[in-house]
Amino acid sequence: MKKYLTVDEAAEYLGTGVRFVRRIIAERRIPFHKVGKFVRLKIDDLDAFAEAGRVEAFDRSAVRRHIRRAS
Repeated sequence: MKKYLTVDEAAEYLGTGVRFVRRIIAERRIPFHKVGKFVRLKIDDLDAFAEAGRVEAFDRSAVRRHIRRAS
């Protein structure tokens, strides 16, 4: 398996559009490598980015408490 992906391959790997990947690169939200004029993304960095965005699910009682506090 490849260690580095192109922007197009990274978008497919994440299940997003190319525009999103280019935006997170421009915003420096993900590490990348410049190889001449080309941008390459390490698969481990893509996995870490996706994992950092993980949101844990609530259990039913926590949802009820959250709704009561909001009202």
